[in-house]
Amino acid sequence: MPFKVLVVDDSSFYRRRVREILNQDPNLEVIGEANNGQVAIEQMQKLQPDVITMDVEMPVMDGIAAVRQIMKSSPTPILMFSSITQDGAEATISALEAGALDFLPKNFEDIAKDRQQATSMLRAKVKSIAGKRMPTSANTLKSPGRTAATQKFFKSSSLLSTPVSSRSMRRNYKLMAIGSSTGGPVALQKILTPLAADFPLPILLVQHMPGTFTSAFAQRLNGMCKIGVSEAQNGDLLRPGHAYLAPGGKQMLVEGSSSAARLKIIDSVAGEDHTYKPSVDLTFESLSKVFHGDVLGIILTGMGADGREGCKTLKSKGATIWAQDEASSVVYGMPQAVTVAGISERSLALDVIASEIITATKG
Repeated sequence: MPFKVLVVDDSSFYRRRVREILNQDPNLEVIGEANNGQVAIEQMQKLQPDVITMDVEMPVMDGIAAVRQIMKSSPTPILMFSSITQDGAEATISALEAGALDFLPKNFEDIAKDRQQATSMLRAKVKSIAGKRMPTSANTLKSPGRTAATQKFFKSSSLLSTPVSSRSMRRNYKLMAIGSSTGGPVALQKILTPLAADFPLPILLVQHMPGTFTSAFAQRLNGMCKIGVSEAQNGDLLRPGHAYLAPGGKQMLVEGSSSAARLKIIDSVAGEDHTYKPSVDLTFESLSKVFHGDVLGIILTGMGADGREGCKTLKSKGATIWAQDEASSVVYGMPQAVTVAGISERSLALDVIASEIITATKG
């Protein structure tokens, strides 16, 4: 049975375009449309879709307010569309914090090589979040009209994360690196906000995002966290207690020595054809040449397998690799790739990763 999709946008042309693209996939079926957030809530209650695509800027009720209402009444996976501007990026991050699971720039061809790749990306993102785990109430679990697959995912989400006693031997790590994609922005907030201002390591963050979005996200994190957070700049010297977010549309490499490491930000790597910009694999592989095994690498929720090869290289140098567990991942793609390959030492629930990091990095 195909996943049922509700398309929400104030432009009839854009709704028609999204409907046509999604309906080309036999696993997706657009069952309704709405031209503002208020109508979207009414249609959601009536049609019980498995996933919603939601515009940010709309009359009557905007997308952020609609996400908040939907998450309060009947949590449903939502993919946001927004303009690729600073304001659009900030609004999208707010929507993710409100409960949306993923996003695309409204002109999603901007982050794809061609139209075919762009339409494939849209369908893949919708399918990846359709029916995924959401914070639920008893009423949500009893909602009629959802597919059996959706009910299964929702029911599994009621399992609470349990604390994991620390098994990590404290090591003299010199750097921590985190790779993430779908679901990553909220996961990174949850991990970074408990860290103290005197956190002993520099931190590298590789989150799949367009350039304007990484700038806005770094500013948001910097305002929320005790550690400093900034979008990485070419030539940045790595210092403890600071996180460097890889800029979207570029690659972030590390060069120099472990005692005087600096960042190299480039458009691409000669002879390399990486789907993702930034690429977790490229960043992690460069770390192995500078820090060798003195790295704590963590792979969080996300589509695909970016990070697997980089983690493999780091692991071969003696680095420690952790992965987010399936139950707490929005999309169990990237962490599954390193777990199935036998690279990660631990599979951790999102709720405990911060405390485990603090324990593992204590002097």
